[in-house]
Amino acid sequence: MIDKNQSVVVVGAGLMGTGIAHAFASSGFATRLVDSNGQALEKALQNIHAILDGGVKLGKLAADVAEAAKARLTIHTSLAEGAPGASLLVETVSENLAVKKAVLAEAVPLLLDGALLATNTSALSVTEIAASVPHPERVIGMHFFNPVHKMKLVELVLGIATDAATVALTREWVEAIGKTSILVNESPGLTTSRMSAMLGNEAMWMLQEGTASAEDIDTALRMGFNHPMGPLELGDLTGWDTRLSVLRYLHSTLGEKFRPCPLIIKMVAAGRHGRKTGHGVYQYDAAGQRVPGSGLKASNL
Repeated sequence: MIDKNQSVVVVGAGLMGTGIAHAFASSGFATRLVDSNGQALEKALQNIHAILDGGVKLGKLAADVAEAAKARLTIHTSLAEGAPGASLLVETVSENLAVKKAVLAEAVPLLLDGALLATNTSALSVTEIAASVPHPERVIGMHFFNPVHKMKLVELVLGIATDAATVALTREWVEAIGKTSILVNESPGLTTSRMSAMLGNEAMWMLQEGTASAEDIDTALRMGFNHPMGPLELGDLTGWDTRLSVLRYLHSTLGEKFRPCPLIIKMVAAGRHGRKTGHGVYQYDAAGQRVPGSGLKASNL
């Protein structure tokens, strides 16, 4: 059973790690955010505090509750500092199989006996990641969605060894942070990532071919299908470097329908990864706000 005395370690202080750490800390759990990059940790901490302070300003969160959540969150530059005694580890490091395996292998001796090991991977094999630890039955995919503090869904991904007890306990963790889980058998791209990758890739083909402007493609999906964001806006938020990595993996496993659009490859080569670099399909100012009228058009390509 889950109780609020249990602690969680989140590895990786990027966009997803920031959101996941916020979700656990704001739900009453002592949460340790680990990253070797101290600057990334400080930025993550500032962003989490900003989310909490924003909730107070909007009247959605009491000031003392926000301060308590801040107090429950600590940052660490090593697993040796952050992992000891944790009941749950969620890794959200780069989409690199060797890196993910190394994180889990290093963490296992430090965690509480019987701790769950979760990976936030959107495309890699949970089974392969689990092969790096002595008890692969305790490894599960725990795929969150961005922005984590607004998105309610978590995909639970079953590796070949994941057992029923792990599934049941992970569902309890998801419920404890106020989210809804679905079960997915391991498959390249899972459910949402596979559909999102195809949608974003097709949107980029349309942009490259001059079918419509970036703004109009995004408006079509938002207004015509009631999506909260258009596929090009979402790609800028996620990062086209991440999207390209996922598409290349899906292309290698599922075939030609996932061949990356050349425009994505060109943008990544140019360093135009999206919001995090200030330029993707759209341009962004220093505050991360989209510059009006900055979307790529066929004449720019």
